[in-house]
Amino acid sequence: MNKVKLLFGILFIAFAVSCEGPEGPPGPPGFDGLDGLDGLDGVNILGNVVEIEGTFNAANDFSIFFEFPQDIEVFESDLVLVYLLFEQLDDPDGGDPIDVWRLLPQTRILDQGLLQYNYDHTFFDVNIFLESDFDLSSLPSGDTDNQVFRIAVVPAEFGLDNSIDTSDFNAVIDALKFDPSGIEKINLD
Repeated sequence: MNKVKLLFGILFIAFAVSCEGPEGPPGPPGFDGLDGLDGLDGVNILGNVVEIEGTFNAANDFSIFFEFPQDIEVFESDLVLVYLLFEQLDDPDGGDPIDVWRLLPQTRILDQGLLQYNYDHTFFDVNIFLESDFDLSSLPSGDTDNQVFRIAVVPAEFGLDNSIDTSDFNAVIDALKFDPSGIEKINLD
């Protein structure tokens, strides 16, 4: 029993003495590790934009169906924003026409009644369709033929950022740092 007391006493004294006194000099520096490859700088927001053109008619039940190609990865949590090429304005400087894009859904008041361009999506596809309170077959070709849409796929965090106006297509591609000249164009007709 005396040996146990003696052992605890020695350990207590050693512990008490080791905590006192000035700090010693720092030890020698360690060896440097191997450098890794530098990655590319970028943004945390990854997104894709594709442009499609199609025609609404009775044969396709006044809807345009687009299945995402393999090179566009879409997650269930992603936002899918669809913009309609609403009109083109003349460039005052004489350049190419200026595109006016409107976020869907988009409602138009016509002589026949209300017409709405709308869409739904999954992470596999987008279905753009017309809804109205009148017979869609009475629509003029300007409202149905060769309609152009831009589909932007962006992460959910992007849509939660209140500083980005998702109704403005140009604000969205600027935030994505996406070059509009690189937008893939697909004709579905």
